[in-house]
Formats: sequence, C-alpha cells, structure tokens
Amino acid sequence: MERRRISVAPPTVPGFRAVPFTGVIYVMAEASRLGYAYGHPDWCNLGQGMPETGALPGAPPRVLEAPITPADQEYAPVAGIPELRAAVAALYNHLYRQGKASQYTADNVCICGGGRLGLTRTVAALGEINLGHFLPDYTAYEELLNIFRAFTAIPILLEGNDGYRFDMGRLEREITGRGLSALLLSNPSNPTGRTIRGLELASWVEAARRLDCTLLLDEFYSHYAWCATPDEEGLVSAARYVEDVDMDPVLIMDGLTKNWRYPGWRTTWVVGPRSVIDAVTSAGSFLDGGGSRPLQRAAIPLLDPAHVRAETAAIRATFLRKRRIITDGLRATGMRLDVEPEGTFYLWADLSGLPAPLNDGMEFFQAALEEKVICVPGEFFDINPGKRRSGRSSRFRTYARFSFGPEEASVAEGVRRIAEMVERAR
Repeated sequence: MERRRISVAPPTVPGFRAVPFTGVIYVMAEASRLGYAYGHPDWCNLGQGMPETGALPGAPPRVLEAPITPADQEYAPVAGIPELRAAVAALYNHLYRQGKASQYTADNVCICGGGRLGLTRTVAALGEINLGHFLPDYTAYEELLNIFRAFTAIPILLEGNDGYRFDMGRLEREITGRGLSALLLSNPSNPTGRTIRGLELASWVEAARRLDCTLLLDEFYSHYAWCATPDEEGLVSAARYVEDVDMDPVLIMDGLTKNWRYPGWRTTWVVGPRSVIDAVTSAGSFLDGGGSRPLQRAAIPLLDPAHVRAETAAIRATFLRKRRIITDGLRATGMRLDVEPEGTFYLWADLSGLPAPLNDGMEFFQAALEEKVICVPGEFFDINPGKRRSGRSSRFRTYARFSFGPEEASVAEGVRRIAEMVERAR
C-alpha cells in the first residue's frame, strides 16, 4: 500500500511554496474528507488534542456568553489588557510563589491569541542561537523550527526504553557541548505524557540558571499531572522553582485552551522576565497585533484560584477514569507503552506488536478511519526538519498517539472499535 503524502500541493500562483499541514490538522482533514464533522455521533475523535468542553461533575459552571462593552470594539493592547495580565501574574504567585520574595507582575505576562501564536511570538524574538528541542514532541513545533532562520534548531533524541527520561548529566552535556542558549519542550509532554516535576523540575530550572540556557516551557497540560502529589494539587509548573522572576531564564506558555477547557477562546499567555516579555510583545506588534478584547475580559474571573482548583479537581476525577479505560483497552490489543501517561490526556503507543499492516502508524491511522476512529501517526511527532527533508523513515513510524480528551462514552467506543479491528487482523 502506497504511503499517503503528508504535504500539500504548491500554490499555482507564482512566488508561493507548499506549506505542509501539522500532523493533527492533516489527520483531521483526512477524517473530514471521509465525512467527519465536529460532534458527529458516528465518529470517535481520539486524534485531536482537544478536551471535552462541556460540564463536568464538581466543576464550575461553563461560561456560555461574554458581554461586549463599547470599549471592547477597540483594539486590545498587543501585550493584552492590563487586568488579565495582572490576573495571570496573581494566579501564578498564589499557586506557586507564596512566601517568595520575587513575585510576578503584569509586566511579566504577555497575552496571545492561542498557543501556537504565543510560541510563534516567542521564537520570533529569539536571536542567532542554538535552540535544543526534544524528539518526540508537539507536531506544531516543526514548521516553526524550520521557518525562522535566526536560530539553529538542534534535535535531542529521547529513548522510549528509558521512559523518555533525560538525566541531569546528559542535560548539562547537551547544553554545554552543543552551545545551546535555549531549550524548547512541552511539560507534561505531548505526545508521551512524560512529566518533569518536583525535585527533577527544580534541577532543570537550576541548570538553566547556572548554564545560561533559557527554558521555553509549553505548560498547556500542567493541570493534567496525574503523578502530582497532594501538595501540588494536580498542578506542575516551573514557576514554583524560579528564584528571580526577572532574571531566571524561564519562559512559560499556557492558557485557557486545555487547562480551563476553552480551546475556542484562543486566549493564552507567556510568562517570564519582563525584558523578554517586552521582546515577545514587540514580535506580536508585527505578527498579529493583539487578541480579542472581550474574551480577554471574560477570562479574568476564570483565573480566580478557587475556580482553578475546582476545575482542576473535576478534570482529575473525570480524566483519570478515561485514562484507565484507554490504557487498559489499548494495552489489551497488544500495543506496548514505553511510559504510562504521567500527564496530559494522551496515550503514546508502540504498534510494532500488532499484526501487519496495523504495526505501522500511518497504516493503522488509515485503517482506523474506516472504523470512524481518529488517531495521529507517530511519525508526525518526529519534529526534525532535517530528517524529514532527508526522506528517511521516522523512528516513530510504528507509534501512534491516542487522545482521551473526548467524553468517556466516545473514548470507550473508540477503544472497542480498535480492539475489534485488531482482532480481525490477527
């Protein structure tokens, strides 16, 4: 069976190049071509990185309307409205920095119109440096690492047989040996679920400070930390271990998309030293010009600590059940897990033990679409532009990522269909 190409045809208008879809956008486009639509009752969307957005037992009521005042008809400041910036800073101080002398302020926060845009602003502000990033990691990183030419992106391979861990000795060798000035990673990790927390995360922050290497941390799943201790309240963030908010080289990206389950609001933030936030804001002045003023204003009450704790507790109760359903169900089909998800709502599975052709991620994806089940082939998380251009097969070709973000019934039905599909292939 011929492998389907993952790039799009070049435009017929002179001067433009073919721009590839990110992995998730590609698989959703393929599903849509076969009749998938959001909310379609016949489909199980275990591919898209979107949490269920409806009411959860014990969670605060969902916001269903946002008032618009006359002032909201104007542009929002590029850095975001001051009230929301102050609310984000206050939340981080409350959750992670009580009793610490150095506190975040509104000047340490930049509001962005979505997670990808926050990342785009950030990397656009980078200088001519070596930027390390890990494999596997979030599919949307790849084109960003390829399109901005000021910095050199250097991939660092994580090993599944070690549970995708990265010890401090190797971290220091990579930073000093490769001359890295910044490291980009998602924590908890999309797609593996590996989570750096506690003393390990404190050591990463200390190493960044000592070795002058900035951590660019995608913390969009920081409220889905299944391994967190009761003291951590299900929350992980490097903000807990920063000593000086204006000096420590730590940038944190988060927002309403996952942790508050409002992906459609496209309201996110970057938190870090104010000098860097100034640069990120300046990048936004030519990249996008600022986000939605009314939605920023509507987001402020959602950052009340009591609201955050109630929402996180409700997420934990609901998503841990779904985590068990998908973990037990897919393991029973013969899939192998390098690490059981410690965070996020993803399962990263090795398909190599399944019967052919289902032991290949792309083939599995195509077969699952016929069952109206969506997943993401593992090769999309091999975010290495150099390797992709070489034409070599990805080392994650036998992997796939499954999401337990949808409602429990859809997750359970998707697992059932996959089990039947695998059984028929045996």
